[in-house]
Amino acid sequence: MPSSVWHPFTQHGLQEPVPLVTHAQGAALYTADGRRVLDAISSWWVTTHGHCHPRIMAAVRAQTEKLDQLIFAGWTHEPAEQVAAGLVEIMPSELTRVFFSDSGSTCVEVALKMALGFWSNRGIDRQRIIVMEHSYHGDTIGAMSIGERGVFNKPYEPLLFDVATVPFPEGDGAATLEALETHCRGGAAAFIVEPLLLGAGGMLVYSPDILRAMAEICRRHDVLFIADEVMTGWGRTGSLLACEQAGVVPDILCLAKGLTGGSMPLAVTMAREEIFMAHWSTDRARMFYHSSSYTANPIACAAAVANLAIWREEPVLERIAALGVRQQAMLDRLAHVPGIVNPRRCGTVAAVDVEVTDGGYLSNLAPRLMALFREADVLLRPLGNTIYVMPPYCLDDADHALIEAAIVRGVEAVRG
Repeated sequence: MPSSVWHPFTQHGLQEPVPLVTHAQGAALYTADGRRVLDAISSWWVTTHGHCHPRIMAAVRAQTEKLDQLIFAGWTHEPAEQVAAGLVEIMPSELTRVFFSDSGSTCVEVALKMALGFWSNRGIDRQRIIVMEHSYHGDTIGAMSIGERGVFNKPYEPLLFDVATVPFPEGDGAATLEALETHCRGGAAAFIVEPLLLGAGGMLVYSPDILRAMAEICRRHDVLFIADEVMTGWGRTGSLLACEQAGVVPDILCLAKGLTGGSMPLAVTMAREEIFMAHWSTDRARMFYHSSSYTANPIACAAAVANLAIWREEPVLERIAALGVRQQAMLDRLAHVPGIVNPRRCGTVAAVDVEVTDGGYLSNLAPRLMALFREADVLLRPLGNTIYVMPPYCLDDADHALIEAAIVRGVEAVRG
């Protein structure tokens, strides 16, 4: 009997196979037909330490015997308190408040609402949001509104609000900085950006110097700086946060994906004290109006507590650095493969482009490459003609070599 599941980002009319995964361990997935598949993209960028990490799984099991769910409006529980305390300890000290949600899209929505509420509660008319070209911040209405307009959101255009856009930084980023200066001078509410690395926009990389200059412009004009580190956080760019590399502390920080090591859906939006205090009042009309039924789910929070313990007690940054070295060595070799251009890396994320006439997200190359990678037992999901590798930090040399070989064979096959 055919499945009735409607999968995300999947064109079912193409009738591509949908493998059934039964279990996972480390960097590998195991399918119902007995295959071992390397997870070269961390199952959509979430799995950091590896699938079914023992410490995280033990924490989840223990929590299921204590408390499964609790309304979080006016109530609390120990795992949430531990996550909040752990985040305040490990993240920049200026970020004193932790608001829970359950996905990258929703923690971005929270950030936008915090920014607008900050100005509204202070009686200041600032509503404009500034964004960067090619950005992607999620698939809810607010998140789509601040993302790149195009194939991701074209049918939903009537629902989206207007934003101000700065170009992606090319070269020294002068055009970007000039545009940001102009928009900030006009009295914007906030600027939101993916620091150092734009993910779904094509794994585009820009420098810490430009990130620092953008933050300084926002500070100079009293525009809130929002860092969307849903993908770039938790070590992906080589440091705990991408913002660290620029010496930048955002006013609002969005975290998800690796917050639980990729094991459970959980997100947070962290904010400076003044943003929290703008909502502090004896007037109930000025409270922060946002929640979901599963805000700060105790089981998900238990997974995050375990992840924070791993970061405190294990040499995670050493593993990240070693993976980055191997990723660079792979890129150096791939650069000599005919048809591969623009090799680039940001921390543990490596990407290349394949020369085609129909570049972009809807390039016909992508489904052909995905089929070849699937046959090679490697989970890679190209963004159009961009192939990227973003594996769990536990990936070993032998499996890394298998991923590289699959890329080489795939590119050679599609180029004929």
